[in-house]
Amino acid sequence: MATVSFKDATRVYPGADHPAVDKLNLEIGDGEFMVLVGPSGCGKSTSLRMLAGLEEVNAGKIMIGDRDVTDLPPKDRDIAMVFQNYALYPHMTVADNMGFALKMAGIPKAERDSRVLEAAHLLGLESFLARKPKALSGGQRQRVAMGRAIVRQPQVFLMDEPLSNLDAKLRVSTRTQIAALQTRLGVTTVYVTHDQVEAMTMGDRVAVLKDGILQQVDSPLTLYDQPANLFVAGFIGSPAMNLITGQVVEGGVKVGDYTVPVPREVLAKVTDEKTLVLGIRPEAFKIATEGVGLDVDVVEETGADAYVYGTLSGLDTDEKMTAQQIVARVSARTPPQRGTTVRLAPSDPSNMHVFSEKTQERLSK
Repeated sequence: MATVSFKDATRVYPGADHPAVDKLNLEIGDGEFMVLVGPSGCGKSTSLRMLAGLEEVNAGKIMIGDRDVTDLPPKDRDIAMVFQNYALYPHMTVADNMGFALKMAGIPKAERDSRVLEAAHLLGLESFLARKPKALSGGQRQRVAMGRAIVRQPQVFLMDEPLSNLDAKLRVSTRTQIAALQTRLGVTTVYVTHDQVEAMTMGDRVAVLKDGILQQVDSPLTLYDQPANLFVAGFIGSPAMNLITGQVVEGGVKVGDYTVPVPREVLAKVTDEKTLVLGIRPEAFKIATEGVGLDVDVVEETGADAYVYGTLSGLDTDEKMTAQQIVARVSARTPPQRGTTVRLAPSDPSNMHVFSEKTQERLSK
């Protein structure tokens, strides 16, 4: 096991006008489960491949423990990688697939068999060891790929969207198995996904990237409760946080015909901005007699909750066409009717976030 450090690590692809990964600084603790998340093209897989030695580092360096591995070939980095497409040998059995890297390393057969059996037991694959990959389901192939990494007993596990080929139900069950397995093994793990729900449920910490730049790295709960900027606020959470632009007025921010109260110390940080962005999670709204007016377009009843979707009331037809949709989570027992207008107010002022429209940065605590 070991720590991992990215120090100003940069990757620029030939012919590109900006870096795929731009001066990444990230410290990953010994035994930590770190998730890299972001939209397609944000640099998360490139960062992982730089750590694996599959991509050149054009500037900066990467450390595994106290070793500088920036220029080392992949085989000398003591890492094991689980790929998106599993990359199993179709002509080999499960046991041979899992033990192949050990065979190439010259490990004696008795020790190979022992390690493969131990990993198969951890992953519930004992009864599949004699099968070929074509006789396995997607979830079983994914576990074989995990087993191949485990038997090598590396310092660091690298996982590049290993669940993306699985169906929705299997993804949910498999991600809990991976998280539990990582806790049991205690191996430092760097996991890449574009699915923010996956990131929030699996990682000890989550690093959010956009356009090759690290936006914020923190625990899942801190990312949810205290996003550093508008991008993180809008990316983390499902349904996404409502981001509502309003005019700065005395005592708060005016949205439609309602002034949302904003603490004086937050407004004091604004000197030359006439508009601010309010961030409110769907569950932080309550239906009230006073608040932001919402014309209800759709009501989704999911059983325990109901989600109300709509647009700000009082807008003309053209404004409605471009207006952001607002979503609120309300009681499923008394949801409003489609086509009606309701008033929404923050259930707790501390759950409301304020962002600068100019800098995109968070202003509230």
